[in-house]
Amino acid sequence: MNILAIDTSNQLLGVALLKDNQVIGEVVTNLAKNHSVRLMPAIEKLMNEVDMTPDQLNKIVVAKGPGSYTGVRIGITTAKSLAWALNIPVVGVSSLEVLAYQGKFFNGLICPFFDARRGLVFTGVYQWQADQLTSVYEEKNMLMVDALEKLAEEGKEVLFLSPDIAIHQEAIVDALGDLAKIPEGPYHLARPANLALAGLDKEPGETHTLTPNYLRLAEAEANWRQAQKEKQQNG
Repeated sequence: MNILAIDTSNQLLGVALLKDNQVIGEVVTNLAKNHSVRLMPAIEKLMNEVDMTPDQLNKIVVAKGPGSYTGVRIGITTAKSLAWALNIPVVGVSSLEVLAYQGKFFNGLICPFFDARRGLVFTGVYQWQADQLTSVYEEKNMLMVDALEKLAEEGKEVLFLSPDIAIHQEAIVDALGDLAKIPEGPYHLARPANLALAGLDKEPGETHTLTPNYLRLAEAEANWRQAQKEKQQNG
């Protein structure tokens, strides 16, 4: 089985190809550049490098968020368009779940997160059990201080993984002390190869039903809905 994995859900742009569960190619950049311009050329270049053509693909796996609203939409739209054109299944995987794969050999709790500004984060808590990644706390958009308070109450070692680790590192250490485990830089970037593995055994649905997982409304949409609600109340 040949699988194409696509991740543009955050600043990182990642594309990987798996052939019979083996990674045969991977492209990763961590740059603040336009994903919409760079994604298809990255896919085309990688497929050329490994001598694979689109008609040889059997499945597409895409990171469905949370993360950057624009980035998530680019990845989802591209993955669905390719899947529809090639008549192959597409599977969406949580971007937080993919990041948690970086802690596969850690025995404690794993807390991947993305900064959501104003003290908020997109986060969840995972743990590897019997070679399976399981969800301990569901993914939420919440205040980092609340997430850290809950983890401190657990009294267990926690591995923190995030491309935004520098923003919250001081608060993490203050809240958990030695229980907080913060690895070096490369571990905080989700690998598209892990995305492919995460989606390997997930059952695909109908292509048109795959939707982004924002965990919260975009600010503009939230403001619009609030304005409409107030207009109805005052009308």
